[in-house]
Amino acid sequence: MTTTLAQVDPEIAELISAEKTRQADNLRLIASENYASEAVMEASASVLTNKYSEGYPGRRYYQGQDNVDAIERLANVRLRKLFGAEWSNVQPYSGSPANLAAYLAFCDAGDTIMGMGLPAGGHLTHGWNVSITGKYFKSIAYGVTKTDHRIDFDTIRSLAKEHRPKLIFCGATAYPRTIDFGTFRSIADEVDAILVADIAHIAGLVAAGVHPTPVGTAQVITSTTHKTFRGPRGGMILCDKVHAKAINRAVFPGLQGGPHNHTTAAIAVAAKEADCPEFKIYGAKIVENAKALGEALLGYGFSLITGGTDNHLLLADLTPKGIGGKPYAQALEKAGIVCNYNSIPFDPRKPFDPSGIRLGTAALTTRGMGVQQMTQLAGWMNEVAQSHEDETLQARIAGEIKELCAQFPAPGLPLS
Repeated sequence: MTTTLAQVDPEIAELISAEKTRQADNLRLIASENYASEAVMEASASVLTNKYSEGYPGRRYYQGQDNVDAIERLANVRLRKLFGAEWSNVQPYSGSPANLAAYLAFCDAGDTIMGMGLPAGGHLTHGWNVSITGKYFKSIAYGVTKTDHRIDFDTIRSLAKEHRPKLIFCGATAYPRTIDFGTFRSIADEVDAILVADIAHIAGLVAAGVHPTPVGTAQVITSTTHKTFRGPRGGMILCDKVHAKAINRAVFPGLQGGPHNHTTAAIAVAAKEADCPEFKIYGAKIVENAKALGEALLGYGFSLITGGTDNHLLLADLTPKGIGGKPYAQALEKAGIVCNYNSIPFDPRKPFDPSGIRLGTAALTTRGMGVQQMTQLAGWMNEVAQSHEDETLQARIAGEIKELCAQFPAPGLPLS
């Protein structure tokens, strides 16, 4: 019990080491990924993983909770201050359970709900048919217009009036523009629905003040705690105080047992890191980098959904390049550029072989990269698009990227 991981399980130790090297030597453009600080990772790997804590601070079902209660209270105080929220819950294991808690708090099985369809850029848990949220509720999907791929508020209002959902989700996983929370709330009010804003992708941008906040507009706000927020893999819910009891009951005992206390501590650390001037600079640079990358890609003839971005995310249609999103993403990885292939709105191709790729600039920004590196990155991406089967080209670019990454070390990672 006191020996090291390398001694107990060298296979796992070697795989973790290999993953550290991969994260250090590649340009990570997956929009849902980032680099957590060493402080966040230290809290995540602490002795708090040994403690079980069903219930809430001051109302636990086990003894020995003094330290855990103080940690959870601190996490909540920091998040409420950071976002200006009346109430928060940091116990959801991730963003998906946080969304499920919103359903459980306000809906019964079979009730009507609305959310952005997966092909338009929404999340599975916004009511898509392969998710439990699409199977247990009558889900009405909304999307974007065919002309500019922006959220289609006229259709959303019409659908809401026709179906009168109990709950409306706004927020997305592959939408590169600002979310208009105010218009969503006006639609929700017209049909007496609860508005839930899922800010999993943009929580860090909201905290940094570079994306409008849903606090004070949406009654409930759900999020992961990593992505642009740069914390551990976890979830959180912010809400108006009038809904605190319903949300807390939905999380525990409605969906979960004991919270992951090591994650709670890491969320508290991330919230403290986000409440500083440096984080605001970081948030602004994420958006600056995304815009710069988008403009450079447009210059090379790439097609961008909505023509660009307002946030950390870009969605590119590879059709003009004569290549599918999947083979292109695979070729990029061989060249040291890691992203995910992704469906685009009204995609004629199948989801597992779609037309697009999704890019995000949060992780590169955390490493300290800027506009110059985004321009360089776009050039590499264009080279791969022109010769996506050229392994010699891929190897050459991978070597150049490794040299670039050595100039911008990521927190907690070794340089190979």
